Amino acid sequence: MVRKVRRLPAAVAGAMIAAACAFTLSGPTAAQAAPKPKLAPAGVDIVGDKLDQPLRLRADTHPTEVNAVVDQVKWLGATGQQRGPKAEDLGPKYTVVLLNGGTPTKTYDLYPLAKGGPRVYRPAKQPDLSKTRAGWFYGRLTMSEVLRTAGVPLERQYDTISGGIGGGERVIPEESLDPGQDINAAMGELQRLLLLNVGVIMVITSGLAGIALLVRRRTR
Repeated sequence: MVRKVRRLPAAVAGAMIAAACAFTLSGPTAAQAAPKPKLAPAGVDIVGDKLDQPLRLRADTHPTEVNAVVDQVKWLGATGQQRGPKAEDLGPKYTVVLLNGGTPTKTYDLYPLAKGGPRVYRPAKQPDLSKTRAGWFYGRLTMSEVLRTAGVPLERQYDTISGGIGGGERVIPEESLDPGQDINAAMGELQRLLLLNVGVIMVITSGLAGIALLVRRRTR
């Protein structure tokens, strides 16, 4: 009877140790089996002129638009121009914020209708607190159409030809195709070239004549 009583605490202790081991082994498995939280998709937010509410584009629902907007700014170099155009020459402004997993990372100011071509301004203060140098950059010629396609209220631009997302080139203006204008310009350039050549020939001739006269005087 005494042996049975002594064996009882030992059996209870063994059962508790086995249960603890089983819990320890099953802990990591349960943690690994737990589903990982789903990250928010990447995207862009756009605010600016004539936009009553921000445009919120996400990669899972608007992948083409998001990629096109990101392509407008992803190529910018480390440094840009310190001075930009005059305020009256910039036109409407649109601030684009890039998001990664729902968190803002970068911000840029886009001016698609700036005089002399689209412009981009990158502020030094960025949402991700990265060290960035403020600067102005020339933007892609497709900026206006990309923003319009994304939902920005801009008039359609017919003076650009799309060369793929983020590409494009300016269409030749109609006035530049005027034959009369081209001929007049060409004749003017030819006349200036002829006058320049005549001037050079006269200088060379005068120099040679002076050298010949000096040599003749010395040989007498």
